[in-house]
Amino acid sequence: MILVNTDYITGKELEMLGLVKGSTIQSKNVGRDITQGLKTLVGGELTAYNEMMNEARALATKRMVDEATSLGADAVVNIRYASSAIMQGAAEVIAYGTAVRFR
Repeated sequence: MILVNTDYITGKELEMLGLVKGSTIQSKNVGRDITQGLKTLVGGELTAYNEMMNEARALATKRMVDEATSLGADAVVNIRYASSAIMQGAAEVIAYGTAVRFR
């Protein structure tokens, strides 16, 4: 499966199959949330949240690819990501794009 953030793939003629998306809502456990909260007092990277968001993006991407595969797609073009806070320490990540088949 080819994944790109452009609306074309060089050298390929594309048949559009439709919008595909994948999403997840992730949170860290209370213990890690407290330690990351303390980290804001001294500054620096919040590695636990960074890991959480990386995992969320990967899972959202996988779910998007699974949906594209079920449509018989060869690729997903024009991929975008969005995230939003759901509550303290929890975030939603969505990946979306256009499933395409090569002609």
